[in-house]
Amino acid sequence: MAITPLYDRVMLKRVDPAETVKGGIIIPDTAKEKPMEAIVVAVGEGKFDDNGKRVPMSVKVGQKVLIGKYTGTEVRLDDVDHVIVREDEILAILS
Repeated sequence: MAITPLYDRVMLKRVDPAETVKGGIIIPDTAKEKPMEAIVVAVGEGKFDDNGKRVPMSVKVGQKVLIGKYTGTEVRLDDVDHVIVREDEILAILS
């Protein structure tokens, strides 16, 4: 399914961190924190400024970004969980 976010919204897929077990204790999925790293899946065209000109987006598809744990709206497409956030909710672009 093809999806294009509107205006300054970005669709992300959270990246699961490498699972490490300390002391042989296995933490269930329900107790794990949400990952803060995500990969940009789709990007909107950008929002309009006060003069009516479109402001280009700073992020591009395929970039790895850092977001807040409880940021955005979670959606499920083709049995894959995604998060839709505004561009200003992205904390950093990781290189």
